[in-house]
Amino acid sequence: MATANARERARESPLKVTAILSVIGYILVLGTFAGILPIYPHIGRGTIDMLSDGIAIVNTIATISLALGWYWIRNGEVRKHRAAMITSFALILVFLALYLTKVGGGGGEKHIDLAHTSILYYAYVIMLAIHIMLSVVSVPVVLFAIVLGLSHTPAELRNTPHKKIGRIAASAWILSLSLGVITFAMLAHYGWTIPK
Repeated sequence: MATANARERARESPLKVTAILSVIGYILVLGTFAGILPIYPHIGRGTIDMLSDGIAIVNTIATISLALGWYWIRNGEVRKHRAAMITSFALILVFLALYLTKVGGGGGEKHIDLAHTSILYYAYVIMLAIHIMLSVVSVPVVLFAIVLGLSHTPAELRNTPHKKIGRIAASAWILSLSLGVITFAMLAHYGWTIPK
């Protein structure tokens, strides 16, 4: 009964549900970065490295799932598309749990250890900036597409902006995840430094 009520509320007010979920997500992330959420265990270097590797794996699988979902909807395979997008969203929640545990547990942020005049350094910084910007601005867009997709039947979705929003969300999401994996690979290849 509670699930039916939540779905009905999401169907009636998808923008309101999206706004509430976005605010909760931003508070969780910003609170973790600010160090005001004492909910994370302190973790050591080995755990930080393991979480970083796990994040890259989860994001790679999520990117593949998103690309498959996009492919399937373009070919009219709605059930496969839905399964791929729900899988991608679930993987992003796993990513968020791993990432916030890493940051909140004392992992901080890692930076590339290259000379600041290196073209590789500037490529890294530009890709990282785009990744971060897309990560921040795509949250409400992705959530809106998910809320619409979960609260409406495929036939009902034709009368919503799901298709248009979904295109924007998937594009931003795929690019953001891909750049995140690339910047992680650059860090892993060129060495880590952790600011004190």
